[in-house]
Amino acid sequence: DVQLQASGGGLAQAGGYLRLSCAASGFTFDDYAIGWFRQAPGKEREGVSCIRISDGSTWYADSVKGRFTVSSDNAKNTVYLQMTSLKPEDTAVYYCAAGDYSAIYYDPGADLHYDYWGQGTLVTVSS
Repeated sequence: DVQLQASGGGLAQAGGYLRLSCAASGFTFDDYAIGWFRQAPGKEREGVSCIRISDGSTWYADSVKGRFTVSSDNAKNTVYLQMTSLKPEDTAVYYCAAGDYSAIYYDPGADLHYDYWGQGTLVTVSS
């Protein structure tokens, strides 16, 4: 059974930080890329970041570049999203997803290329 378990959401003040975790199981971790997406109330889901597990290459949306850092602990089959300098507009439900990197490569922020999804974790940033 493929499972992705996102955690770490919560309430933060603007300028603060949070770290999200995505624990994966049920598939060969190294063969995949893990993406982070978010969906704010009334808005469409958008890609935030992605990491290719095999070589650690990363992608970031322009809106989070320089503030968010994605990393992986392959021994724990876990991907992290370190979020710093948080803004109220970062408020959203954050999801992690897994997909074949060959499908994701050209557009890592497109959710249609991801095969497996975890449940969301809510991040609220107060001003």
